[in-house]
Amino acid sequence: MKIKDLQAQQGKVDMELDIVDVAQPRQFEKFGRSGRVANAIAKDDSGDIKLTLWNDDIEKVKAGDRVKITNGYVSEWQGELQLGTGKFGKLEVIPGVGDEAERTELKAEQPEVTKEPVAKKPAQKPDESEELGVEEEDIEDL
Repeated sequence: MKIKDLQAQQGKVDMELDIVDVAQPRQFEKFGRSGRVANAIAKDDSGDIKLTLWNDDIEKVKAGDRVKITNGYVSEWQGELQLGTGKFGKLEVIPGVGDEAERTELKAEQPEVTKEPVAKKPAQKPDESEELGVEEEDIEDL
């Protein structure tokens, strides 16, 4: 399923998305219970959508991650489609994808560098032509 195919009040949405940005979470209180909510921008190759993150899901997700939504629900707020997990859905971060995983992977691929002592040569004072980066032949031509 692709973002471009989503419609308001659609349920049973299963898809993988890339997280572009995650906003700061907000506190709320409803029906005597408090919680937290944050909006994220998610995309696939067909477009982007606002992804609503609730409570514990907020800490799971960061920009650069790839997530899998299972049994998600599409709502509409002020004419804009929003995707969320709803009561029965699930959000999973796909391991091995995203900024931190890429950095770890790149670090693992780099060869280990060992430092071996380098023999020092006695310091020599360069003559004047070497200091200026000019060869004697060049001086004669001037």
